Amino acid sequence: MTRPNRNSYDGPALFSYGFRPFFLAASLFAIAAILIWMLALEGELALGGPFSPSDWHSHEMLFGYASAVIAGFLFTAIPNWTGRMPKQGRPLVLLLVLWIAGRLACAGLFGLGAVPVMLLDSGFLAAIVAMVIVEIIAGRNWRNLMVVVPVLLLFVANLGFHLEALAFGGADIGRRLGLAVVIFLVTLIGGRIIPSFTRNWLVKRNPAHLPASASRFDAMCLVVGGAALLTWSFLPEGGPTGGLLIAAAALHFIRLSRWQGARTGASPLLLILHIAYGFVPLGLAATAAASVDLLPAATGVHLLGIGAIGGMTISVMMRASLGHTGHALVAGPVLTAAAAMVFLAALIRVLAPDMSFSGVSGLWIAALLWAAGFSVFALRIGPYLARTSRKPT
Repeated sequence: MTRPNRNSYDGPALFSYGFRPFFLAASLFAIAAILIWMLALEGELALGGPFSPSDWHSHEMLFGYASAVIAGFLFTAIPNWTGRMPKQGRPLVLLLVLWIAGRLACAGLFGLGAVPVMLLDSGFLAAIVAMVIVEIIAGRNWRNLMVVVPVLLLFVANLGFHLEALAFGGADIGRRLGLAVVIFLVTLIGGRIIPSFTRNWLVKRNPAHLPASASRFDAMCLVVGGAALLTWSFLPEGGPTGGLLIAAAALHFIRLSRWQGARTGASPLLLILHIAYGFVPLGLAATAAASVDLLPAATGVHLLGIGAIGGMTISVMMRASLGHTGHALVAGPVLTAAAAMVFLAALIRVLAPDMSFSGVSGLWIAALLWAAGFSVFALRIGPYLARTSRKPT
């Protein structure tokens, strides 16, 4: 497929490609949101808006941070799928403004009621879904039209979150459903890119054992995983839910083992993708244990939320940003440390949240590690995103 001509754009480099503004905005928001949440948790900061503090935290991580990363990924991948020009300039500016407005509205900074906040916040994902559908249909790239489905589900989950909070004062189902949809996207997209990137790297070095090609087994992993997550969203407790989650965990562990991740140690940029995916079966297994009261529910939620979603998104943002700005696909010690801090944040959050380290709680250490990881990413990658690429992408 001939790549679209991207040299005709002469505006700010930040808005020359979808990944640039949204990856930068997502990383900065990841830092701010976790610090705001910790201050709110300790009563040092009062949040307005339609949500309780815990609902705000969950909502903004899933429908704020993760949605921005998903938008950046889609607007980078779709031009390569369709051969059409990427979204540039004004459309990206307007989308970014809409996303920022949603974040401010959910924090109560506009003083709007619950319904106007819902409409403003939901507008971003609605616009993403509409634009993706238009681009894929215009490019006649029917194979990738299915990618719209989980993004549409994320939009529906966001609406449901708002409506549940409005009707009941809390959004327990909305939180689980939002997490479930994002994790499903991690397994869907991760299942495409991780074995593909690994195969391309190994072929140049030692092609004796390559990642398994996509097969019916991968489809089964997605179906069982999706069914388990959907069941858990509405029925989080009980043996049947736990059984489905354990089955999904086992399948995704086997799936990951087929991708030759153990052979990628010489490429940290690849290895961190495998590690991030590893948090999926780990989180599913912990969630299964929680469904029968063997572990706290927060254990599985944070393994999935911090480890799988946080780890996968920062890893994908690193690789896409480096590759599409003309830099070598090498993480180096700085970016490797950034990803490691996110993974460590997940482990401390679930293993030692109540412990004190020199007077600092495990919760605060996990939060600071998360913020530090994304700070390192923003400081290292941010300049690449804001200036002209070294070569056409």
